[in-house]
Formats: sequence, structure tokens, C-alpha cells
Amino acid sequence: MATEEMEALIGRVAMRDQKAFAALYKRTSPKLLGVCLRIIGNKADAEEVLQEVYIKIWQRAEQFSASEGSAISWLATIARNRSIDFVRARKPVADEIDAAYDLADGELDPEEQAIVKGEGRRIDSCMEELEADRARAVRSAYVEGLSYQELADQYSVPLNTMRTWLRRSLIRLRECMDR
Repeated sequence: MATEEMEALIGRVAMRDQKAFAALYKRTSPKLLGVCLRIIGNKADAEEVLQEVYIKIWQRAEQFSASEGSAISWLATIARNRSIDFVRARKPVADEIDAAYDLADGELDPEEQAIVKGEGRRIDSCMEELEADRARAVRSAYVEGLSYQELADQYSVPLNTMRTWLRRSLIRLRECMDR
């Protein structure tokens, strides 16, 4: 589905258009189910969470802004966050403080946070060295999880061309990061 079409559907959903919501569900539910299934690992639970995802989409459609990111990224983020919440809620809570005492703190210390932010800035600056369409394709593939075929269709190029784009872009990113 074209990005503009998806953005238009979300805009209509924000105006409580039920037909637009049904169309959005029909076109995006397989992908969002995949996101949920990867995180949850159980199809029945993933399907249940997917229904909650679409309730959130219905409730929050007016919050979507195309200037802040693509429509599919926004939808996938909702699915991802809801799935993570589901997994966290399923984990048993420690009955006693002693049972949780030896658990390591998963938070990064300030030095590690600075290093991670620095690496993020380096990656961003290396991404800027790529051609704009190549950088968007890399983000779509490795952040949003689009397949090679979806990207090839989106950019109207043959599948092997898209594979070459991504492979060469990753090589250039690695070279940039090694400098």
C-alpha cells in the first residue's frame, strides 16, 4: 500500500470513518500480526493483542503526524509497544524482595548512555552520506522490518536491485562507522 494512501486512511480513521478503518485493518493487519507474533511467540495471544492494537489506532488516529515518520512505522510502533506490554504483564511478579534482590539493573549507567547516544549520532551522520532513497530503504528494511520484495515494490525496482542497494548501503555504513 502506498504511504500516501495509508496516511489518508489514518486521517479518515481520525474522523471516525469506519470504512476507512476496515480498509486500514485489511491492508495492515498481516504485517502488524507479524510484529506481535515475533514479540509474543504465540499466535492466539498475538491475535488478541492485535485487536487491542487496532483499538489504540482507532482511539489515537488523530495523533498521527506524517511529518514525524511513516504511517507503517507509527502502526508498527503501536503493535510493538502493546506486544511488549503484554509480555511484561505476563511475567510473574516476585513474591519476596529476596527473590528479586540479585537481579542486575538493566538500565545503562550515564557513561553507557552517552556512548549509545554518540553511536546513534554517528549512525545518523553515516546515513546522511547515503543517497536519500538508499537511506530510506535501509531504515525501512532494518527499522520498520519491510521485506526486500515490499521495498522493491515501493521503489519500483527489481528485487535483486533492491538487494544490491541494501547490501552496498550496509557496506558504506560499515566503512563510515570504521573511520
